[in-house]
Amino acid sequence: MKVVITDPIDDAGIERLRESGHDVETAYGLSEGALRSAVSDANALVVRSGTEVTEAVFEAAPDLVIVGRAGIGVDNIDIDAATDHGVIVANAPEGNVRAAAEHTVAMSFAVARSIPQAHARLKAGEWAKSDYLGTELNGKVLGIVGLGRVGQEVAKRLDGLGMELVAYDPYISEERADRLGAELVDLNTCLSSADFVTVHTPLTPETEGMISTAELELMGGGFLINCARGGVVDEDALAAAVAEGTLDGAAIDVFAEEPVSPDSPLLDVEEVVVTPHLGASTEAAQENVATSIADQVDAAFAGEPVVNALNAPSVDESAFPRIRPYIGLAETAGIIAAQLLGGRISEIEVAYEGDIADEDVDLVTASALKGVFEPLEWQVNAVNAPRIAEDRGIEVTESKRLQSDDFQSLVTVRVGNDDDSLAVSGTLFAGEDPRIVRIDDYRVDAVPHGKMLVARNADKPGVLGFIGSVLGDHDINIAGMFNSRRDEPGGEALTVYNLDDPVPDSVVETILDDDRMIDVRYLTLNGEYDEE
Repeated sequence: MKVVITDPIDDAGIERLRESGHDVETAYGLSEGALRSAVSDANALVVRSGTEVTEAVFEAAPDLVIVGRAGIGVDNIDIDAATDHGVIVANAPEGNVRAAAEHTVAMSFAVARSIPQAHARLKAGEWAKSDYLGTELNGKVLGIVGLGRVGQEVAKRLDGLGMELVAYDPYISEERADRLGAELVDLNTCLSSADFVTVHTPLTPETEGMISTAELELMGGGFLINCARGGVVDEDALAAAVAEGTLDGAAIDVFAEEPVSPDSPLLDVEEVVVTPHLGASTEAAQENVATSIADQVDAAFAGEPVVNALNAPSVDESAFPRIRPYIGLAETAGIIAAQLLGGRISEIEVAYEGDIADEDVDLVTASALKGVFEPLEWQVNAVNAPRIAEDRGIEVTESKRLQSDDFQSLVTVRVGNDDDSLAVSGTLFAGEDPRIVRIDDYRVDAVPHGKMLVARNADKPGVLGFIGSVLGDHDINIAGMFNSRRDEPGGEALTVYNLDDPVPDSVVETILDDDRMIDVRYLTLNGEYDEE
C-alpha cells in the first residue's frame, strides 16, 4: 500500500510502516494543489496539524482508505467529507496525553510563580526577588473546562497537590467525574468558582470563542491556562483582561493562528506566559503518536478495528476475534437480501440471536448496511454505509435476543419497503464456515459465495429437472444446490443454486416462462457484479 506523510512525524512511525511492507513517501509543506497530486494514488495519508485535508483532497484520492492524525486534534480534517468518501479518520490521542497534561501543570506553576519573568530578569542581571510574590496551588480551586483524556490526567495530578476540583463538560457522566474527585457544574459556575482554570476542549463551531470577555469577568482574578486548542479562548479579550487586572495572569501554549503573529496582544502583557505549542513536544510523545498512527494504518489495511477511528464503528481489540467472522457473514446476507428484494429499500433491520447478541456489534451492523448498498453504490464501506442510509432516508434498526432456537448464533438482515420485505439469515458452521440458513420462511443450507441462482416455484414434480436442463443447455454448471419447501407438498418451494458460470438475463427469462415458476433471481457475491 502507498502511504503519504505530509507533516513530520517521528522516524519510529515511518520505520514501522516500511517494515510492514508499505511504500512510504514523505512530502512536507505542500500547497493544496501539490497535496491533491500527492494523494491521487495514495491508500493512506498521515498528517499532523499543518495539513488541511479538505473535500477537494478526498475527491482527488479515490483509493484512500484512512487519514491518520499523529496527535489529538482533527479540526484540520473534514470528517464529514471523509465519511462521505468512505475514508476512516483516526487520531492518536493516547500518545501525547501525558505530555500535554504535564505541560499544563508546568504552565500552571510557571504563571502562578512568575517563573519565566523572574528567569528573564535574572539572566539580564537583575536580582528582582522582592518583585514577585507567587500563588500556591495547594488549597485553591481548579476549574477544568473539558474533562476528556487530558483534562482527566490534569485532574489526577493537581488533585494530588491539594486542589479542589470543579469541571464543566456536557459529555461526561457525573459518575466518572466523581471518580476523579471533580464536581460537575455549568460553565459559568466553573469559571466563577475557580482560582485556576485549565482548558481542554477541541476547537469546534460550538467551542470557538467560548471563553471571551463576559466569561473572563466571571473569574474575578485567578489564572487561565490553555494548552488545548487555539481559538477556544478569545485572545484579544484575554490580553485585555490580564492587562486590566481582571485576571492575575494567563499561560497560553496554543493560538488561533500559528505561528503566532508578532502583533498578538498576548505577547505584550507581562503576566501572560507563552510557549510555542509545546504541549506534545516530548521525545516519548512524538514516538508514541507516530507508532500509534502507523499501527492504525496497518489495521485499516487489514480490515481490522481501527481503535481510535473517529467516523467508523470500532470494537475492542480483545473482542474482535469473536465478531470477525460475522462481519463478512452480515455483509453477504445484506447483499443477498438487497438483490432478492430487487426494489426500493426504505427500511433495514439487523437482528442478532444467541452468543453474537452479547457482543459489541456496531461494526457488524455497519457491514450489513455495506452489503445492502454495495450493489447500488460505487464506493461504499463500513465507514459511509450509515451515512448513506441516513442520506437516503432509510430507517435502520438493530435488535438482539440472547436465545436462538436452532443455532449458537444467528444474524438476520431484513430489507423492506411499504409493499414488501425479505429476510436473509446466516450462521457459522465449524467455527468460521459461513452458511445462509434461512431466506424468509424457507430453511436452506447455502454456501454464500460467487454466483447464485435463487428460484421460487410451485412444489410440483419436474421443476428441479427443468431448471437444471435450462442451465445445462446454456453451459452453466451447477456447483451445489439446496431445495426447501415452506408448506405441505404441493405448496411453494425455494431452491438455491451455487454456479460456476454467470446466468444471462435471457436464461432467467427462459426459466420464468414456465408457469410453475414464481420468481427467479440471479445473485452475484464477492464483488462480481462489478464485472457485469
